[in-house]
Amino acid sequence: MPRADFYLIAKPRFLGEPLRLVCELARKSYDAGLWTLILVRDDAQAEELDELLWAFDDDAYVPHQVAGTDEEDELTPVLIAPPQVDVPARALVINLRDEAFAGACERVLEVVPADESARGPLRERWKQYKASGFEVNKHDM
Repeated sequence: MPRADFYLIAKPRFLGEPLRLVCELARKSYDAGLWTLILVRDDAQAEELDELLWAFDDDAYVPHQVAGTDEEDELTPVLIAPPQVDVPARALVINLRDEAFAGACERVLEVVPADESARGPLRERWKQYKASGFEVNKHDM
């Protein structure tokens, strides 16, 4: 059964910089040998995440790239995908977009902002994943 994990941001180190949590999730997945697809909202978020993955931890190396910038996409363990780039799903998907991930995967991670107004749509997404047969979990970060 596929899983959907919702990470609710609460800790101060993630409040101001939610993409830092995305970097830590990507590092954990890479360390576990899981090839990861990060679905970003737009090109600006792709660039911001790309830069942060290089700099967020001096001791961590997470091989990554923005999809469509190099023909080696399928050889890169962590792939950042803007909406206009069509890429195949991977076992692990980190979804930063506004709609639920509808493709096939073993696990999808949703990062939930601390802002209460942003949580309403994510409650709907929770229901969508449950209705699609996902095992749904919540983690306070």
